Amino acid sequence: MKRVILLGSSGSIGESTCKVARALPDQMKIVGLGVAKSTDRLLEQAREFGVSALAVSDPQAAEKVKSALPKGAKLFSGGEGLTRMVEETEADMVLVAIVGTAGLAPALAALQSGKDLAVASKEILVLAGSAVMAEAKKRKKQVLPVDSEHNAIFQCLQGANEKEVRKVILTASGGPFRQSSAEAMQKVTVAQALKHPTWSMGKKITIDSATMFNKGLEMIEAHWLFGLPMRQVEVVVHPQSIVHSLVEFIDGSVLAQLSVTDM
Repeated sequence: MKRVILLGSSGSIGESTCKVARALPDQMKIVGLGVAKSTDRLLEQAREFGVSALAVSDPQAAEKVKSALPKGAKLFSGGEGLTRMVEETEADMVLVAIVGTAGLAPALAALQSGKDLAVASKEILVLAGSAVMAEAKKRKKQVLPVDSEHNAIFQCLQGANEKEVRKVILTASGGPFRQSSAEAMQKVTVAQALKHPTWSMGKKITIDSATMFNKGLEMIEAHWLFGLPMRQVEVVVHPQSIVHSLVEFIDGSVLAQLSVTDM
């Protein structure tokens, strides 16, 4: 049984995590939930899974939810609420699915308090990959990738000798403007950029995907997660999004992880 603290429980990754917990009640138990402002969903999840440790980082939203807390539940509020909940709640793993840099402090707190870290927020490793991976090594804890491309690489590397890896290859759908001319790109709108052809995601990551900036961040993330120099991290455009990532070995063989796209 894995006891999991879920930060960003109201987002797409958070909802998917709840779905897994729902399907595997004998293997996974959610013991902590954190959101920024989505308190209605937080309370629904807390009641469903019997969670007594809750965190709301927005002070005003936290104030509103105090009177509706389930019996026996403890609320951690404000900018440090997520970190304090991670530090004070007994768990085996903390899954950080918060967009942006807000997940860095609780991610480090997870490792420092002896918990494994599951990362669905690429900004954590882009911003402080050296510090996060050093802390994990020091505490002998795992940093597990949840994002589809990096989780695919993680799966392909199981049982592999790292010295035999030639490179890892991330796939990219190419976004909504993959076949647009330079002239057409001068006239694109935000609405067009938000219509991703494959994935249903939040606004920030959808815009980053439309510009391909997101894939640059994923390359940096792969560098830290798998301990590879940047010259061994590549990207290939794959509009079908069936292959999520590949690993090429020094003997020329390639392992790929494939699955039907499903957010």
